[in-house]
Amino acid sequence: MAIPTHTLNDGHELPAIGLGTYGLRGEAGTASVLSALDAGYRLLDTALNYENEREVGEAVQQSSVPRRDVLVTTKLPGRHHGYDETLASFAESRANLGLDYVDLYLIHWPLPRVNKYIDSWRAMIRLRDDGLVRSIGVSNFTPEQITRLLAETGVAPAVNQVELHPYFGQAQLREFDSEHGIATESWSPLGKGVASNPVITDIALAHGVTVSQVVLRWHVQLGAIPIPKSGDSNRQRENIEVFAFSLSDAEMESIGSLESGRLWGADPVTHEEF
Repeated sequence: MAIPTHTLNDGHELPAIGLGTYGLRGEAGTASVLSALDAGYRLLDTALNYENEREVGEAVQQSSVPRRDVLVTTKLPGRHHGYDETLASFAESRANLGLDYVDLYLIHWPLPRVNKYIDSWRAMIRLRDDGLVRSIGVSNFTPEQITRLLAETGVAPAVNQVELHPYFGQAQLREFDSEHGIATESWSPLGKGVASNPVITDIALAHGVTVSQVVLRWHVQLGAIPIPKSGDSNRQRENIEVFAFSLSDAEMESIGSLESGRLWGADPVTHEEF
């Protein structure tokens, strides 16, 4: 199964869908990531704060899929903001993963009160220039925070990973990202409660697909990159099979009309996660 790709502003590519790994730990976690690779996933998303970088790295090394074909993302935790701290944190993550390089490195949260994300960004530029990271980006950043990155360093993130689902479509942020050549990734892409939402269930019935497939297809047609998390091999295969059907403009608008706001209360202007 061929998965479309997005070309990033640094010339590298990301698959149009990936695997979230939050909560996938231990031997079962490694097995889950291996099953995802077997199913065709080539983009894996972890973070130092997920405490499973080792499991993700072991799956990559055990898999028959060549390393060059697997794109591994990890993230800088809030407690490690700062230039030197970022370099040390990345070294820890790379050791956990057991990899020579990381494909995508993100600042997990901006923490504006701490006010060190510019210093961390400068360190990440160095990591990219040194060849230890292929692409650098951010997670949960607002347009204002990205504008500051650009103003002070001249380097735009390749990716902005944010909460994005039918109840929080992030239209203005997606437009900003697009205008600046930044790919938008969707965490928590399925939200919660979609399985019983009549708008989505009706669309799923019309296409003969699952509600999850409808929502993930909505992301794909928005131009966002969803990273649904699942440790179940059947669900993993279901989630990735969203490229054989399309939603109509009316169906896209119906799903977009479900907008109600954030589900998790994590506003990046105030949220702090260390």
